[in-house]
Amino acid sequence: KILERGRKGFYRTYLPKTENLTYIRGRLNMQQVMQKPWNVKLKCDYQEHTANIPDNQILAWTLFMIGRSGFCSENVAPKVAKAFHILQNSVSLQPFKSSDIVDRKYHRLNEDYQPLHALCRFFLDNIGASHRQGNYSMLPFLIDMAKLYEKFVAEWLKINLPSNLRVQEQEKVDIIDDKISCRIDLVIYEVKTRKVVYILDTKYKLDARPSPDDIHQVVAYATYKKCHEAILVYPHKSTNSINQLVGESQVRLRSLTFAIDSDLEKAGQSFLAELIKYVD
Repeated sequence: KILERGRKGFYRTYLPKTENLTYIRGRLNMQQVMQKPWNVKLKCDYQEHTANIPDNQILAWTLFMIGRSGFCSENVAPKVAKAFHILQNSVSLQPFKSSDIVDRKYHRLNEDYQPLHALCRFFLDNIGASHRQGNYSMLPFLIDMAKLYEKFVAEWLKINLPSNLRVQEQEKVDIIDDKISCRIDLVIYEVKTRKVVYILDTKYKLDARPSPDDIHQVVAYATYKKCHEAILVYPHKSTNSINQLVGESQVRLRSLTFAIDSDLEKAGQSFLAELIKYVD
Protein backbone atom coordinates (compact mmCIF):
# COMPACT_ATOMS: atom_id res chain seq x y z
CA LYS A 1 0.00 0.00 0.00
CA ILE A 2 2.83 2.42 0.84
CA LEU A 3 4.64 1.60 -2.40
CA GLU A 4 1.39 2.17 -4.29
CA ARG A 5 0.90 5.55 -2.61
CA GLY A 6 4.52 6.42 -3.38
CA ARG A 7 3.92 5.82 -7.08
CA LYS A 8 0.94 8.19 -6.97
CA GLY A 9 2.84 10.67 -4.82
CA PHE A 10 2.75 11.07 -1.05
CA TYR A 11 0.31 13.52 0.44
CA ARG A 12 1.71 17.06 0.69
CA THR A 13 0.50 20.19 2.38
CA TYR A 14 1.66 23.76 2.97
CA LEU A 15 3.61 24.45 6.16
CA PRO A 16 4.79 27.86 7.41
CA LYS A 17 8.55 28.31 7.29
CA THR A 18 10.96 31.10 8.18
CA GLU A 19 14.42 31.16 6.62
CA ASN A 20 17.28 33.54 5.83
CA LEU A 21 17.62 33.61 2.03
CA THR A 22 19.70 35.41 -0.58
CA TYR A 23 16.48 36.11 -2.48
CA ILE A 24 12.96 37.17 -1.56
CA ARG A 25 10.43 34.40 -1.06
CA GLY A 26 7.00 34.91 0.45
CA ARG A 27 6.83 37.80 2.92
CA LEU A 28 9.96 39.80 3.69
CA ASN A 29 10.64 40.53 7.37
CA MET A 30 11.14 44.31 7.10
CA GLN A 31 12.00 44.74 10.77
CA GLN A 32 15.06 42.53 10.38
CA VAL A 33 16.05 44.35 7.16
CA MET A 34 15.98 47.73 8.94
CA GLN A 35 17.85 46.44 11.97
CA LYS A 36 20.59 44.78 9.89
CA PRO A 37 20.71 46.51 6.49
CA TRP A 38 24.25 45.13 5.86
CA ASN A 39 23.07 41.51 6.03
CA VAL A 40 23.01 40.05 2.51
CA LYS A 41 20.59 37.34 3.61
CA LEU A 42 16.96 38.31 3.95
CA LYS A 43 14.62 36.83 6.54
CA CYS A 44 11.56 35.53 4.71
CA ASP A 45 8.32 33.96 5.92
CA TYR A 46 6.73 31.66 3.37
CA GLN A 47 4.59 28.56 2.89
CA GLU A 48 6.41 25.39 1.77
CA HIS A 49 4.59 22.62 -0.10
CA THR A 50 6.13 19.53 1.51
CA ALA A 51 5.64 15.83 2.13
CA ASN A 52 7.64 16.06 5.36
CA ILE A 53 4.53 15.99 7.54
CA PRO A 54 3.29 13.68 10.34
CA ASP A 55 1.08 11.65 7.96
CA ASN A 56 4.18 10.45 6.11
CA GLN A 57 6.56 10.54 9.09
CA ILE A 58 4.33 7.97 10.85
CA LEU A 59 4.73 5.61 7.89
CA ALA A 60 8.50 6.11 7.80
CA TRP A 61 8.95 5.54 11.54
CA THR A 62 6.82 2.38 11.47
CA LEU A 63 8.76 0.95 8.51
CA PHE A 64 12.00 1.82 10.30
CA MET A 65 10.89 -0.07 13.43
CA ILE A 66 9.65 -3.07 11.42
CA GLY A 67 12.94 -3.20 9.53
CA ARG A 68 14.90 -3.23 12.79
CA SER A 69 12.71 -5.89 14.40
CA GLY A 70 14.28 -8.83 12.57
CA PHE A 71 10.83 -10.40 12.18
CA CYS A 72 10.62 -9.94 8.41
CA SER A 73 11.06 -12.94 6.15
CA GLU A 74 13.55 -12.92 3.27
CA ASN A 75 10.72 -12.06 0.88
CA VAL A 76 9.25 -9.24 2.95
CA ALA A 77 12.43 -7.49 4.18
CA PRO A 78 13.41 -6.03 0.75
CA LYS A 79 9.89 -4.61 0.27
CA VAL A 80 9.99 -2.95 3.70
CA ALA A 81 13.44 -1.50 2.94
CA LYS A 82 12.30 -0.24 -0.47
CA ALA A 83 9.24 1.51 0.96
CA PHE A 84 11.35 3.08 3.72
CA HIS A 85 13.97 4.40 1.28
CA ILE A 86 11.28 5.92 -0.95
CA LEU A 87 9.86 7.80 2.03
CA GLN A 88 13.32 8.73 3.30
CA ASN A 89 13.91 10.85 0.20
CA SER A 90 11.24 13.35 1.27
CA VAL A 91 10.54 12.67 4.95
CA SER A 92 12.67 13.15 8.06
CA LEU A 93 12.73 10.29 10.56
CA GLN A 94 10.77 11.26 13.67
CA PRO A 95 9.78 8.91 16.54
CA PHE A 96 6.07 8.25 17.12
CA LYS A 97 4.05 6.33 19.69
CA SER A 98 0.88 4.44 18.84
CA SER A 99 -1.08 6.99 20.88
CA ASP A 100 0.11 9.72 18.47
CA ILE A 101 -1.89 8.05 15.70
CA VAL A 102 -5.24 8.12 17.50
CA ASP A 103 -7.92 10.64 16.46
CA ARG A 104 -6.08 11.94 13.41
CA LYS A 105 -8.11 13.94 10.89
CA TYR A 106 -8.65 12.62 7.38
CA HIS A 107 -10.19 14.22 4.31
CA ARG A 108 -10.50 13.74 0.57
CA LEU A 109 -6.76 14.10 -0.12
CA ASN A 110 -5.46 11.77 2.59
CA GLU A 111 -8.34 9.40 3.36
CA ASP A 112 -6.35 6.42 2.03
CA TYR A 113 -3.87 7.01 4.88
CA GLN A 114 -6.43 5.91 7.48
CA PRO A 115 -5.99 2.12 6.98
CA LEU A 116 -2.22 2.62 6.69
CA HIS A 117 -2.14 4.45 10.01
CA ALA A 118 -4.33 1.75 11.58
CA LEU A 119 -1.67 -0.81 10.65
CA CYS A 120 1.07 1.50 11.94
CA ARG A 121 -0.72 1.75 15.27
CA PHE A 122 -0.98 -2.04 15.39
CA PHE A 123 2.77 -2.49 14.91
CA LEU A 124 3.82 0.37 17.18
CA ASP A 125 1.65 -0.98 19.98
CA ASN A 126 4.17 -3.85 20.05
CA ILE A 127 1.55 -6.33 21.17
CA GLY A 128 -0.28 -9.13 19.40
CA ALA A 129 -3.91 -9.08 18.51
CA SER A 130 -6.46 -10.69 20.84
CA HIS A 131 -10.11 -11.69 20.71
CA ARG A 132 -11.05 -8.93 23.16
CA GLN A 133 -12.78 -5.76 22.04
CA GLY A 134 -10.49 -2.74 21.97
CA ASN A 135 -11.01 1.01 22.01
CA TYR A 136 -9.91 1.76 18.44
CA SER A 137 -10.91 0.63 14.97
CA MET A 138 -8.52 -1.67 13.11
CA LEU A 139 -8.06 -2.83 9.54
CA PRO A 140 -9.49 -6.39 9.33
CA PHE A 141 -7.03 -9.15 8.49
CA LEU A 142 -6.82 -12.95 8.40
CA ILE A 143 -4.35 -15.16 10.25
CA ASP A 144 -3.41 -18.55 8.81
CA MET A 145 -3.83 -20.46 12.06
CA ALA A 146 -2.61 -23.74 10.54
CA LYS A 147 0.76 -22.19 9.70
CA LEU A 148 0.88 -20.30 12.98
CA TYR A 149 0.24 -23.48 14.98
CA GLU A 150 2.90 -25.36 13.02
CA LYS A 151 5.39 -22.53 13.63
CA PHE A 152 4.54 -22.43 17.33
CA VAL A 153 5.09 -26.18 17.79
CA ALA A 154 8.37 -25.97 15.85
CA GLU A 155 9.73 -23.08 17.91
CA TRP A 156 8.72 -24.75 21.17
CA LEU A 157 10.50 -27.96 20.16
CA LYS A 158 13.66 -26.07 19.18
CA ILE A 159 13.89 -24.83 22.76
CA ASN A 160 12.71 -27.93 24.62
CA LEU A 161 13.86 -31.00 22.69
CA PRO A 162 16.59 -33.09 24.37
CA SER A 163 20.06 -32.04 23.21
CA ASN A 164 20.48 -35.21 21.15
CA LEU A 165 17.54 -34.25 18.92
CA ARG A 166 16.90 -31.36 16.54
CA VAL A 167 13.86 -30.31 14.52
CA GLN A 168 13.80 -29.30 10.86
CA GLU A 169 10.86 -27.22 9.56
CA GLN A 170 9.25 -27.54 6.14
CA GLU A 171 11.73 -30.06 4.77
CA LYS A 172 11.43 -30.35 1.01
CA VAL A 173 10.92 -33.82 -0.46
CA ASP A 174 11.31 -34.34 -4.22
CA ILE A 175 8.81 -36.97 -5.35
CA ILE A 176 9.79 -36.96 -9.04
CA ASP A 177 13.17 -35.25 -9.48
CA ASP A 178 12.51 -31.50 -9.19
CA LYS A 179 9.17 -31.63 -11.00
CA ILE A 180 6.94 -32.75 -8.14
CA SER A 181 7.80 -32.02 -4.53
CA CYS A 182 6.18 -31.52 -1.17
CA ARG A 183 7.20 -30.27 2.26
CA ILE A 184 7.03 -32.12 5.55
CA ASP A 185 5.88 -29.94 8.45
CA LEU A 186 8.44 -31.10 11.02
CA VAL A 187 11.22 -33.69 10.86
CA ILE A 188 13.10 -34.60 14.05
CA TYR A 189 16.64 -35.93 13.63
CA GLU A 190 19.07 -37.64 15.96
CA VAL A 191 21.95 -35.16 16.01
CA LYS A 192 24.97 -37.48 15.83
CA THR A 193 23.65 -40.03 13.34
CA ARG A 194 21.31 -37.68 11.40
CA LYS A 195 18.78 -40.47 11.55
CA VAL A 196 15.14 -39.42 11.19
CA VAL A 197 13.39 -40.46 14.39
CA TYR A 198 10.02 -38.67 14.13
CA ILE A 199 7.87 -37.24 11.36
CA LEU A 200 5.35 -34.67 12.65
CA ASP A 201 2.39 -33.28 10.75
CA THR A 202 0.53 -30.52 12.62
CA LYS A 203 -3.24 -30.29 12.10
CA TYR A 204 -5.04 -27.18 13.31
CA LYS A 205 -8.56 -28.59 13.28
CA LEU A 206 -11.12 -30.35 15.44
CA ASP A 207 -11.63 -33.93 14.34
CA ALA A 208 -13.33 -36.75 16.20
CA ARG A 209 -10.69 -38.94 14.61
CA PRO A 210 -7.72 -38.31 12.28
CA SER A 211 -8.95 -38.32 8.69
CA PRO A 212 -7.80 -41.00 6.21
CA ASP A 213 -6.11 -38.33 4.06
CA ASP A 214 -4.08 -37.05 7.02
CA ILE A 215 -3.09 -40.60 7.96
CA HIS A 216 -2.03 -41.52 4.43
CA GLN A 217 -0.01 -38.32 4.13
CA VAL A 218 2.02 -38.63 7.33
CA VAL A 219 2.60 -42.38 6.85
CA ALA A 220 3.81 -41.72 3.29
CA TYR A 221 6.24 -39.09 4.61
CA ALA A 222 7.55 -41.50 7.25
CA THR A 223 7.94 -44.31 4.72
CA TYR A 224 9.81 -42.03 2.32
CA LYS A 225 12.19 -40.88 5.08
CA LYS A 226 12.63 -44.46 6.39
CA CYS A 227 11.24 -43.38 9.76
CA HIS A 228 9.25 -45.65 12.07
CA GLU A 229 7.38 -42.88 13.92
CA ALA A 230 4.61 -40.86 12.22
CA ILE A 231 2.89 -38.32 14.46
CA LEU A 232 -0.22 -36.22 13.85
CA VAL A 233 -0.29 -33.24 16.22
CA TYR A 234 -3.58 -31.55 17.16
CA PRO A 235 -4.35 -28.45 19.29
CA HIS A 236 -7.17 -30.32 21.08
CA LYS A 237 -7.40 -33.92 22.20
CA SER A 238 -9.11 -36.11 19.61
CA THR A 239 -12.10 -38.14 20.78
CA ASN A 240 -10.44 -41.31 19.52
CA SER A 241 -6.66 -41.05 19.44
CA ILE A 242 -4.50 -43.44 17.41
CA ASN A 243 -1.48 -45.48 18.48
CA GLN A 244 -0.85 -48.45 16.22
CA LEU A 245 1.43 -49.99 13.61
CA VAL A 246 0.29 -49.40 10.03
CA GLY A 247 0.12 -52.53 7.87
CA GLU A 248 3.49 -54.02 6.95
CA SER A 249 5.26 -50.68 6.83
CA GLN A 250 6.45 -50.94 10.46
CA VAL A 251 5.45 -47.29 10.87
CA ARG A 252 3.89 -46.49 14.21
CA LEU A 253 1.10 -43.98 13.70
CA ARG A 254 0.14 -41.82 16.66
CA SER A 255 -2.04 -38.78 17.22
CA LEU A 256 -0.79 -36.46 19.98
CA THR A 257 -2.06 -33.23 21.48
CA PHE A 258 -0.19 -29.98 22.04
CA ALA A 259 -3.05 -28.09 23.64
CA ILE A 260 -3.19 -24.32 23.28
CA ASP A 261 -6.26 -23.70 25.44
CA SER A 262 -4.43 -24.12 28.77
CA ASP A 263 -0.99 -23.57 30.31
CA LEU A 264 1.29 -23.78 27.25
CA GLU A 265 4.38 -24.90 29.14
CA LYS A 266 2.57 -27.74 30.90
CA ALA A 267 0.86 -28.72 27.66
CA GLY A 268 4.20 -28.69 25.86
CA GLN A 269 5.94 -30.86 28.44
CA SER A 270 3.06 -33.34 28.36
CA PHE A 271 3.25 -33.45 24.55
CA LEU A 272 7.03 -33.93 24.62
CA ALA A 273 6.80 -36.78 27.13
CA GLU A 274 4.31 -38.59 24.89
CA LEU A 275 6.34 -37.86 21.77
CA ILE A 276 9.60 -39.43 22.97
CA LYS A 277 7.93 -42.34 24.75
CA TYR A 278 8.82 -44.67 21.89
CA VAL A 279 12.46 -44.55 20.84
CA ASP A 280 14.20 -46.99 18.51
